[in-house]
Parts: sequence; structure tokens; C-alpha cells
Amino acid sequence: MKAPRFAYARPASVAEALALLDKHQDDARVLAGGQSLVPMLNFRVAAPKVLVDINRIAGLGGIKVTKSHVRIGALTRHVELERSVDIAKHLPLVAAAMPYVAHPAIRNRGTFGGSCALADPAAELPACALALGATFVVAGKKGERRVAAEDFFKGLYATALKTGELLIAAEFPLPKPGDACAFGELARRHGDYAMVGLAVQASKRGFRAAFFGVGDRPELIEAEAADAVISKVGTALDPRADLHASAETKLHLAKVLAGRVLAQLA
Repeated sequence: MKAPRFAYARPASVAEALALLDKHQDDARVLAGGQSLVPMLNFRVAAPKVLVDINRIAGLGGIKVTKSHVRIGALTRHVELERSVDIAKHLPLVAAAMPYVAHPAIRNRGTFGGSCALADPAAELPACALALGATFVVAGKKGERRVAAEDFFKGLYATALKTGELLIAAEFPLPKPGDACAFGELARRHGDYAMVGLAVQASKRGFRAAFFGVGDRPELIEAEAADAVISKVGTALDPRADLHASAETKLHLAKVLAGRVLAQLA
């Protein structure tokens, strides 16, 4: 199928992009990597009147390490995260997740911000942001605001982004000495959407385990011990049946995967 007719705009600055989004409101969609949006257009799942292409806006991409956090720009490509020495050093959980993100052709174009703004419940990066306690930087006509990952993902393809706002970046706190992480997912084939996935960050305070593919958003389980994480799976998660598996199967797989991933941290 072909995409419906739409107008196309390519702003040169964040201010120009925000002006377009404010003008067109719900009739506008942001185009970043386009790896989800373009198929949605072609299948007529999405039919915006205006596409706002942000790819030429300077400063929206890149990885920057400060004394307190790692900042990932919204336009940073998946492949940049996959190959970054800074990500491997400071955010090893993100580095571990990247090979599971679709296929190389998708990672070459797909963006960090696009993945998080789409909020696909089976996506890896939103779960990593949740496990690592990231903060999202959002721009609007009234200025910038920051939203904790726990408050950013609201439901199925729903986030805290308001109409007219643009995701600018995410800030991940630097890990402390002794912190550790582990990642895993179960899919029918490598590169497919995860039936169940898990991103875990462990510190002296305990475990932050973010499950994905088992609800309408990534689900966080916090506990002081690994066994406690596994014991909470049955009550904290409420998966729904989909094309891949029944709700009962997903819950079983979540427990199995939790055991495997947490064993990496033993």
C-alpha cells in the first residue's frame, strides 16, 4: 500500500519544529528515523496531514558524558549507540540491548528518541531507560521540562509528551562503583519483537528490573534481592495474550527469563 497524502516540512531548528507542531497540533507527526512511522503510513495506520522532519536540526543527536550523567540526543541512531565506546563504558545495559534491536538495516536509521517516543511495549530502549532511572528532556513552546522514565511511559504507544512537544534527549545517571547490569529477551527469531524481555540494573540498593513485552508499557520491579524480583513477577505483571503467546505463557516465560538474566549477576 501507499501512504496517504501529506504535507512535508523540514525545520532547521528546534524552535521552528515546535512552531510547526504548535500550529498543526494533532495533525502533525514527527519524522526521525521513520522505521516505525513509514510502515504505519503505508498501512494507513497513521494518516497525519503534516510530517515534520527533524533530521536536519543540529544538536539533536550525539552522546555526551558529563560528571553526573550520559546524555543521549533524540536523533542518535541505534548504530551509534551500538558502536559507542562511551555507551559501552558508562551504560553497558544499553550496549547489551542494542544487538537485540531489530536488524542492522533498521539500526542504521532508527533513532533513540523515535523508539522512546513511540513507546512500543516490546521495545528494548524504553525498558533500559526505566531500569537505569533515566530522565527525558522535553521541549515545548514554554521551554524545556524533564520527565522521569517512571512517569514518561503512560500506556500502549502513549507517553507524557503533550501535543506540540518534542523529545530532545534523555539523561542517564552515571553508574556507581559496584553497579552491574544484565539483559535478555525471548523472541521467536532474532530481530523479532520480544515475547518477553528484561533489563536489570543492580546496585547496593538492590535491583531495578524492567520487563517489556508483557504489558502495555515497560514494567518496573524493584527489590533488594534477586529472589525477591522473581517472586514478584506473578503479582507485579499482568500480561495480555497476543499473536505470540497466551497470557499464561508470557507470565511463565517472564519467570524463566528473570531467572536466567538475574543469574548473570550472581
